[in-house]
Amino acid sequence: MIEEAKIRMFDLNKSVSEIAFELRFKHPQHFSRLFKQRAGHSPNEYRMLN
Repeated sequence: MIEEAKIRMFDLNKSVSEIAFELRFKHPQHFSRLFKQRAGHSPNEYRMLN
């Protein structure tokens, strides 16, 4: 799931919240927390780095 999220992060037309909902998270905060744990960066940091 995190690999799919990383791919979707390249679509700058979608917000992090939209991506979280697409991946079936009820709360974007849960997605952001899990993403940071697994990827080592928050979703927004990841976008800036790539």
